[in-house]
Amino acid sequence: MPKRGKRYQEAMKLFDRQQEYPLEEAVEIAKKAATAKFDETLEMHFRLGIDPRHSDQQVRSTVMLPHGTGKTVRVLAFAEGEDARAAEAAGADIVGGDEIIQRIQKEGWLDFDAVVAVPSMMPKIGRIARILGPRGLMPSPKAGTVVQPDALERVIQELKAGRVEFRNDKTGNLHVPIGKASFDLQALIENAQAMLDAVESNKPSGVKGTYIRRITVAPTMGPGVRVAYNK
Repeated sequence: MPKRGKRYQEAMKLFDRQQEYPLEEAVEIAKKAATAKFDETLEMHFRLGIDPRHSDQQVRSTVMLPHGTGKTVRVLAFAEGEDARAAEAAGADIVGGDEIIQRIQKEGWLDFDAVVAVPSMMPKIGRIARILGPRGLMPSPKAGTVVQPDALERVIQELKAGRVEFRNDKTGNLHVPIGKASFDLQALIENAQAMLDAVESNKPSGVKGTYIRRITVAPTMGPGVRVAYNK
């Protein structure tokens, strides 16, 4: 195991790595453990009892964090004509169609944090699915990011306000932000509870046995605090 820095070692003294703590206490410890010179992000990590090789054991959805993530979200909207004007009016940072797709395809341009699209654009966006998909940026009806034009304003505003998409990785785990360490403790706790509720409510139909096996809360540069969970 690599040698940890002094700050990490100090953070380790705040709690027992083998003990599980109530969610509120785990969040409080993780907040205290964020001692880097920048405003660290607190993340929740879920070890899930799913087999990601099966289509009926995928976890993918969105959650509206009540206090946002503390991050400025740049939204790209794939839309043309009247739909593009609606997306611009709704506050999308980048709006376009073929020219944006070509830029992503040829230059690897990815200067945005979230993507929304109207259904008519999806056949074209398919050309860059291999680029957007692995980064969690591919618009999807399941994630609520492929929407009818009349829903553009609501979805763009939600993305900017703190709507977070989550999906399991290839090992069946989830890693999701719940805010900045500078947030008020109660705000972080409420965000963490909203995330936990969202993961619970999106249990795939094909899961056998224990769904959520372990939860930890950790700052960007600090150790993970185990959460007591027995549902």
